[in-house]
Amino acid sequence: MSKKLTIGMFGFGVVGQGLYDIIKTKNLNLEIKKFVIKNADKKRTLPDELFTIDANVILDNPEINTVVELIDDADAAFEITKKALSSGKNVVSANKKMIATHLEELTELQNQYGTSLLYEGAVCGSIPIIRNLEEYYDNELLHSVSGIFNGSSNYILSKIFNEGQSYADALKKAQELGFAETNPILDVGGYDPKYKLTIVASHAYGLFVNPETILNLGIDKLNDSDIRYAREKNFKIKLIPFAKEISNSEVVLYVLPRFITKDNILYNVENENNGVLVKAAFADEQFFYGKGAGGHPTGSAVLSDIAALRYDYRYEYKKHLESQELQYSTNYDLKVYFRYQDEDVLENIEFKSITERYYGEHSKYVIGYINLQEIIDKRDLINQDGYFLAELS
Repeated sequence: MSKKLTIGMFGFGVVGQGLYDIIKTKNLNLEIKKFVIKNADKKRTLPDELFTIDANVILDNPEINTVVELIDDADAAFEITKKALSSGKNVVSANKKMIATHLEELTELQNQYGTSLLYEGAVCGSIPIIRNLEEYYDNELLHSVSGIFNGSSNYILSKIFNEGQSYADALKKAQELGFAETNPILDVGGYDPKYKLTIVASHAYGLFVNPETILNLGIDKLNDSDIRYAREKNFKIKLIPFAKEISNSEVVLYVLPRFITKDNILYNVENENNGVLVKAAFADEQFFYGKGAGGHPTGSAVLSDIAALRYDYRYEYKKHLESQELQYSTNYDLKVYFRYQDEDVLENIEFKSITERYYGEHSKYVIGYINLQEIIDKRDLINQDGYFLAELS
């Protein structure tokens, strides 16, 4: 028998509304008691008495046994989640920054209070990657997990390569459609997929890693020269988070634009869709594809977590029990394309080797091998205006 869930929900934006749309079509033995929202004056699609701006109306209500957290503010989301778990309430969250930044502390709270935090909706929208890593791959040796984790940047790149739009025009269109924020740097700068990668790495490899230590370079410095180079070589550019076990004791994590060829399964993942590629020792290569953004796709992932709580489901973090030998490493060599302006800047970046140089009227670039730690150390030089770095497959 499933137990009844009495829910308090924080946030009623795109995902919250999408979740509610799905819930009202189902008979799931649950009741939404109250919504906490930020703007009390905004007109809602539900009766006013369901809404409040006071978080404690939910957090201090003993009848509410489940908190659904769907707000943008990572700091506020952490305080809500921490108090809810500590007071015996289970939590479902879609806040990837909050979870990535505080995951170790949140797992300790769950163990201390016997509560459960689920967050499938925080990573890749409708794709059930966290539950699969927890359950299907719990006894697998994973060589790598990579993919397209951000629908906004993928939409922009799709418009560039499939319709010939400029980066600026594609970004503007993404903003008009609500795929990208007014300040889109979280998406196009690679921060959003980095938070998701941090969470994935925890379930894939048993690592708690501070996302601030993981390299993320995005597509915000992309220009026509880079697009022209990609087309000449029959590449597409995708923004790819990458987790790979590079030895029996080391795992490497980073987010970089990557030139990929037609034989790469991610080549045809377009628009706001996401794709996760898992390479395993025994199961070999498997691919998960689906909508990475939007109220209903993300809402469906949140609902899956809510439904699982009716049967007291918890993440067991099985890989953490087995991962005593694994450490996060930045000692890894990559083959990259680097467009630059100033020769002095290039001379201050230590490449292992340079295999190709190009000097053109409008751009200069090198292709060569560089260590990941060197990119991290020289990030400010590499990621300034007029410069662009991408990995070559």
